[in-house]
Amino acid sequence: MSGKEGVLIFEKRVRHMQRYREIVTAFSRNGFGFFVRELGLDTILSLPKRMIIRDKAENVHTKTRGERVRLFLEELGPTFVKLGQVASTRPDLLPEDIIKELQKLQDDVPPFPYEDVKPIIERELGADVDEIFDAFEETPLAAASIGQVHYGVLKSGEKVAVKIQRPDIEERIKTDLEILLQLALMAELRLEWAAHYQVREMVEEFSKAILDELDYTKEGRNADKMARQFYDTPTVRIPDIYWNLSTKKVLTMEFVEGTKLNNVDQLRDMGYDTKRLGERLTNAVLHQVLIEGFFHGDLHPGNISVQPGEVIIFMDFGLAGRITADMKDNFASLVIAMMRQNTDGVIRAVTRMGLVPDDVDMNILRADVDELREKYYDVSLSQISLGDAVNDLFDVANRHRIKLPSDLTLLGKTLLTLEGIVEKLDPEISIIKIAEPFGKQLLKERYHPKTMAENMFNQWSGFRDILVDAPGSVRELSSMIKKGKIPLELSMPRLEQFLNKLDRISNRLSFSIVLLAFSIIMVGLIVGSAISGESSLVWDIPAVEIGFVVASLMFLWLLYSIFKSGRF
Repeated sequence: MSGKEGVLIFEKRVRHMQRYREIVTAFSRNGFGFFVRELGLDTILSLPKRMIIRDKAENVHTKTRGERVRLFLEELGPTFVKLGQVASTRPDLLPEDIIKELQKLQDDVPPFPYEDVKPIIERELGADVDEIFDAFEETPLAAASIGQVHYGVLKSGEKVAVKIQRPDIEERIKTDLEILLQLALMAELRLEWAAHYQVREMVEEFSKAILDELDYTKEGRNADKMARQFYDTPTVRIPDIYWNLSTKKVLTMEFVEGTKLNNVDQLRDMGYDTKRLGERLTNAVLHQVLIEGFFHGDLHPGNISVQPGEVIIFMDFGLAGRITADMKDNFASLVIAMMRQNTDGVIRAVTRMGLVPDDVDMNILRADVDELREKYYDVSLSQISLGDAVNDLFDVANRHRIKLPSDLTLLGKTLLTLEGIVEKLDPEISIIKIAEPFGKQLLKERYHPKTMAENMFNQWSGFRDILVDAPGSVRELSSMIKKGKIPLELSMPRLEQFLNKLDRISNRLSFSIVLLAFSIIMVGLIVGSAISGESSLVWDIPAVEIGFVVASLMFLWLLYSIFKSGRF
C-alpha cells in the first residue's frame, strides 16, 4: 500500500469515526471481537478492552456462527441488511450455514413519515402532490430499507403504486460501503485468509448490486423488458411504468390488485387451481431464463400475486439476472456432460463458467465431480430435486474456491426459490420435467446448422482480428523491450531440457554457417574461373572439382554428427 493510499484511508477513517465505532461495537457484541483485534481497530480507534471482549456477557457462544452474522447485520441497519440479502445469493462464496441465516434477513423497518414523503415527490416530479394525484394515501402499503410504497390515483383516474426512496439513504449507504471497502482492504493487508478469498473483490461486487437498487430508473427498465417478454402471454402480467412520473428516487407504476402467492391456503379457499399456478409460474421463469436470458432476481412469494384465471403477476424488479449466450452454451455443455456421465466434460463446463484458482487440486475436483455424477446416475427426473442439484454444484464450487459469475449464482437462488414455492402449491409438480422441453430446445439451438455456422464465423473473426493485430502488437512489444520498459523473468525448472534446446539452436546455426561458407567458396571459384577464361586448374590441379568434393564431404559429416546427436 502506497503512502498516498494510507493517508486517504486515514482521512476517511477520521471522517466516519463514529460509524466505525458502531461497527466495531457490533462486531464485539456478536462474538467477533477477535476480528477487531486482528485488524488493529481497537488500537486505531482507542477503544477500551472491555468493549472488545464481550463474549461471556452477551452469551454469544449459545448462537451459531450464521446466527451471529445475521444479528450483526441486523444491528447495523439498512446497508448491512441489504448487503446480507445480496450475499445470500452467493452460495459459491459463502458456507451453507451462513447462507441459510442470511436468507432470513428481512427489510423489517418502520416507515418514514408523510412529511418527508411529500417534499421528495414534489422535488423529483416538479409539481405539488395535489396537482399530480387525485388521491394519495399517506400511510404506505409497504416499507423497506431503501424506500416505501404508497397508493395513489392519478388525475386521469388510473390507480398507481408510487415507490419513494428514503431521505438521505443514498448518502448513508455510500458511507457504509466506503467503510466496508476500507475494512476489506485492511483485512487483505493483515490477514492471509482475507487475501486468499479476495474479500475486497467480494465487497466491491456486493456494493455494485446495492448501488444499482438506489436507481429506480433501472428497476423501471427491468419491468419494461420483462413486460415485452410476456407481451403475447395473457397468463402473465407485469405492471406498466409511468415514465413521466418516474425518476431515480421516485417510481410510479400501475397498481395491480391480486392475492399474494404466499397465502396458499387462502388461494385454495378462493378456488384457485394451485397446480396450474405452479406450472404457469415454472413455465414463466424457465422462459425468462432459458429463452430470453433475462429473469426476475428476487422471486420470493411476496413479490408474486395472482388474479382470477390463474394469472401470475410479477412485482418488484430491482434485482434482475442476465444469462449471456456464452453462459447458456456452457450450461448446455454441463447438461450434456451430466447426461453422458462425462466427468471431464462437467469439469470443462464448470471451468468455463467460473474462475478456477491456479492452485486447485484437479484430482480432488475430479473426484468430487465423480461423486456428484454418481449421485444422479440413473435417477428418474421425478425423483430429482432441483434445489439439491443446485446446492451440490455450488458446494463443489465453494469447496474449490471456484468463483462463478454473479448472474449464474443468482439463477441458482432463483431456481431454489422457485422449487420451494412450487412445492407448497403442489408437491407433485416436477420442475425438471417441465424444464425438459426447454432443455431440448436449448440443445436444438446449440446444434442447429445456423448456430454452428455463426459460432464458426465468430471464431474465425476472432482469429482474423488476432492475426491483423499481431504485427502492431509485436512492434509495440519490441519497442518496449528496446527501451527497457518490460522486466523479463526467466524460470528454468528443467535446466537440462533448456540446454538441449540451446544445443539444437547452436547446431542449426553451425549448419547454416557451413552451408553459407561452402556456397561462397564454390561461387567464388566458379566466377573466378569464368572471368579469367582459363581452366579451373591451379598448378594443374582441378581446384574447383577437389574443393567441391572436400566441402561436400565436410557438409555430409556435419549433417551426420548433428542428426546422430538427436539435437537438430
